[in-house]
Amino acid sequence: MDILGIETSCDETSAAVVRDGREVISNVVYTQIPLHRPYGGVVPEIASRAHVEKIHQVISDALGGRKVDAVAVTYGPGLAPALLVGVNAAKGLAKALKVPLIGVNHIEAHLHSPFLFDSPSPDPSAAPDPRDVCPALGLVVSGGNTILVDMPEYGKYEVIGETLDDAAGEAFDKAAKLLGLGYPGGLVIDRISEAFARENPGLDFIPFPKGRPREGVSALAGLPASLCVSFSGLKTALMRYLQAHPEISLSGPGERDWGGHMATPEAAHVIASYQHAIVEAVSDRVRTALSMRPRKAFVLGGGVSLNSGIRKSLSALCLERGVKLYMAKPKYTGDNAAMIAALAMYRRRVEGAAAMRMDAMPALEIGGACCSQEGAV
Repeated sequence: MDILGIETSCDETSAAVVRDGREVISNVVYTQIPLHRPYGGVVPEIASRAHVEKIHQVISDALGGRKVDAVAVTYGPGLAPALLVGVNAAKGLAKALKVPLIGVNHIEAHLHSPFLFDSPSPDPSAAPDPRDVCPALGLVVSGGNTILVDMPEYGKYEVIGETLDDAAGEAFDKAAKLLGLGYPGGLVIDRISEAFARENPGLDFIPFPKGRPREGVSALAGLPASLCVSFSGLKTALMRYLQAHPEISLSGPGERDWGGHMATPEAAHVIASYQHAIVEAVSDRVRTALSMRPRKAFVLGGGVSLNSGIRKSLSALCLERGVKLYMAKPKYTGDNAAMIAALAMYRRRVEGAAAMRMDAMPALEIGGACCSQEGAV
């Protein structure tokens, strides 16, 4: 079964065709990063306008004249005006093609991304059927989400931990702004950190906070503090450190190349220490989760899952615990329509007449009621 997926939850306009839930036939992504870079973050109005301008061409390029059996689209969570562009385009296309329309949860799709493989693949078994890996724990770590999920069986989700404020991706971008690294900042911070750590093994990191909230905080909403993170204090700690050390600058004596980006050794040390704090926070929560709920597999998805420190740390942790780790290929870590089309094959969250009545749900929760329109816009 070939399904066309459409993804417009934030600042990527994407369309893809996926066969039988895992084989990616095409995946087209138009990124809006240059449009949002002058503002240091995603501007919803600019994002939705760009989606409107690009979506028809992106869909046409993904289809390439192919016939499809269904159309799938992200209906939440995400930015309301951006989601609406994709939902409305999908409705019109499904009606024109006379094929079913399927609504897909964006966060659930990130947890499906490690099971995609490119067509034609010499070894499809490299991406197993997601129904065979449970019981498992999952982590979606991205610009807008840092969520730990228990999956006792396929299609059943329980959020067991999450960020109380900034997501990991936000923490990276806010630090990049403070440091003058530009937007988006996660990849730049990662490359500088990786190069610095490689050349300075054993060097002590600056002791930035690891984002552990206090027990009893109302924002936990019943979740254990040991499985949740709070990154807003980390950004504040970085700001105060830079204020206390005004001599630290990206440029100046000793400035050199770190992974393709210029910085002084002092600045690179700060950057590497900041990334280390985020990696340690994430790894600590996963370690605790695996102790509290032993599972045979761990599934990692989301744009920040591309971070080299997070990948290395979780790979080592899962190896130590004897847990199979499934990570998305780098090109499927960010927002993309392939994961939307793929998940639609297995998880028809909204379909049939309900899909044609479907609205964007910016605050949609993972595993929530599939046809509820509460909170729709």
